[in-house]
Formats: sequence, C-alpha cells, structure tokens
Amino acid sequence: MDFSLRETIATDPGALRETLRALFLAQPLAVLSTSDEGQPYCSLVAFASTDDVGSLVFATSRSTRKFTNLARDPRVALLIDNRSNEEADFHDATAVTATGRAGEVSGGERDRLLKLYLARHPRLEEFARSPECALVEVRVSFYTVVSQFQQVTTLEIA
Repeated sequence: MDFSLRETIATDPGALRETLRALFLAQPLAVLSTSDEGQPYCSLVAFASTDDVGSLVFATSRSTRKFTNLARDPRVALLIDNRSNEEADFHDATAVTATGRAGEVSGGERDRLLKLYLARHPRLEEFARSPECALVEVRVSFYTVVSQFQQVTTLEIA
C-alpha cells in the first residue's frame, strides 16, 4: 500500500491504524526526542513498527547521548512524516508524533523485535547485532496525526 501525500486521514481507529502502518512502511527514519536534564534533544533513528502499531523499535549504541537520556528519563516522542520539502507540504504532508516510554529490550523479546527491525533495515544487521548496540522499544501511549496543515487526530493505544 502506497502512502499518498494527499491521503485523507481517517478518524476511525481501525482506518487510522492502517494509515499509520502505510506511513511507517514508507518512511524508514524518525526523529527521536529525548530529555537531557530537562533540555530537549533530537536524534535521527532508523525505526520499525510492530503490526499493531503499539510499539516502535530502533537500535542505538549504548554510548550515545540518546541512550543515556532515555535511560534517565524513558519518556520520548518520535516524529514520522512524509514531507517532500516542497511548498505543497504545507497542505499535503502528514506528520505523526508517537508519544510513549522507551526501554532496552532483552532475551526473547529482543530476538523477536530484532527480527522485525532487521526485516526493515537489513543493512544495519552488523551494527544491530554488535555487543555495544541496544535495541530499544518505544511502547506508544498515543499518536497525534497532523494532516492538511491543521487537521489533528489522536489515537490512544490501549
């Protein structure tokens, strides 16, 4: 399913989840926002989404500022959008903010989510399997979807 710039965002939760899935398949990168002792800090991350869009997953070295920040404060936000850096983006682009809590995963859950992540980002396998790499799961509390410049829809994840 292609994610069209002009797709209208549905307010039905099931349809909204489908819209999110399509956007997440089309966009490999997200902007992660963490807190560095009260100061916002943003990072670009390659991410993957679970089928139910309840979790987003990314890999990072444990020595990064983003990992240190989320270890201190697990509250995070990720921004995923489909902008093309054209004037039409003011009306046509869709931006999704995922708000939730992040934490490193381990054991069987790490294996499951790593498989999902590597299916999306096979070129990152060596990095993702390295001992210094943490696999981080963001358990999403809610999504805020902004489209057509000012149309805002919220999807709470149970």
